[in-house]
Amino acid sequence: MKILEAALLLILIITAVAAPMQKRLLGTVIVYTVFSLVMALLWALLRAPDLAITEAAVGAGVTGVLFILALHKIKQLKGGQDE
Repeated sequence: MKILEAALLLILIITAVAAPMQKRLLGTVIVYTVFSLVMALLWALLRAPDLAITEAAVGAGVTGVLFILALHKIKQLKGGQDE
């Protein structure tokens, strides 16, 4: 189990560094969503199911959808141009 925790922690660090380095905004949203899902898994491994469910629902679910919808609206306002 320690190997799994170490692997998830490494993925968490990689996604935290990779998110601001993305050239496209959609890539940043995807990396952020992966970060939230890994964080939810870590909360579950730490036996904090309430935090895991909240992180998965809010961090990865609702926030990810809102970011994607906002990017879609921005693209519409720019006249369909790419980021």
